[in-house]
Amino acid sequence: MALADKTLVCRDCGKEFIFTVGEQEFYVSRGFKNDPSRCPDCRAARKQGRLSGYSGREMYTAICASCGKECQIPFHPVEGRPVYCSDCFSKMRDSR
Repeated sequence: MALADKTLVCRDCGKEFIFTVGEQEFYVSRGFKNDPSRCPDCRAARKQGRLSGYSGREMYTAICASCGKECQIPFHPVEGRPVYCSDCFSKMRDSR
């Protein structure tokens, strides 16, 4: 099967992008069956979003039970349960 550059349309932004022969060969070598559905810019943005941890997740304000600093946490604090800032949490974990 002779490969040739393909013009595809990004499912996120709707722009056309070229799926080159080199990219197609890479996909085949990795065993991927489907063509990419996102352009390189949207793929990079999606990857960055996954790497940034709690992006898009609602954050809650709490007071650290150890040092008293205000901190942001990715869960709703429960009355009577201690919440620790990232610095105090790391110190507690490292001291175990």
